[in-house]
Amino acid sequence: MKTLLKVMLTLAAIFASTFILGRVLGILTEENVRSWLEMASTLSVATVVLVVVGLLFIDLFVAVPTLTIVILAGYFLGFEVGLLAAMTGSALAAFGGYSICCKWGEHALAKVIRDPVQRREMRDAFSAHGPGMILLARAAPILPEVTACMAGINRMPLPRFALFWSIGTLPYMAIAAYAGSVSTLDNPMPAIYTALGLYAVMWTGWFVYRRVWMSGEDTVAA
Repeated sequence: MKTLLKVMLTLAAIFASTFILGRVLGILTEENVRSWLEMASTLSVATVVLVVVGLLFIDLFVAVPTLTIVILAGYFLGFEVGLLAAMTGSALAAFGGYSICCKWGEHALAKVIRDPVQRREMRDAFSAHGPGMILLARAAPILPEVTACMAGINRMPLPRFALFWSIGTLPYMAIAAYAGSVSTLDNPMPAIYTALGLYAVMWTGWFVYRRVWMSGEDTVAA
């Protein structure tokens, strides 16, 4: 388990560095995202869709305010189109990370974890806990990209990854896009309440999962 956490923390540190760099340089902030989408909305619906898809796709490389983007997608595009754009962009990021790490992750992993026994232990741990991590990945920024990369590194079967990713992502995106679609500049409260509620639910789910996870580890150790 320690090896699994070490690899995940290494990936998280890489993604976090892009987030910090973006904040220091003043790019990909919530204010910038909102202004870009407002500008795109003056051109065409297709332009807004492309901006939403593009922003969520580059989340694989540079951390972006995902929840804000999805809520704004619902606001500018309506529920159905906003949800479709959000799911498309998020899928490109998730399956892009999965594919990249599936192809090149083993070589990089060998540099971080040199002991083949530890690498095997990491795979066993991810096989046991990976599905839960993927389901609850939306509890925190960066975690969705980390779990997608971990699924690729550990060669989780693509249909299995797609299933858990969809179950964990579709409801989250649907609720956020709907909240954006029923919010206005005069009444932004649906979006605000939804953002707070989603984080509360996901963090509660992660906390419960951690408790079950740790109790299972204690049982095995005993």
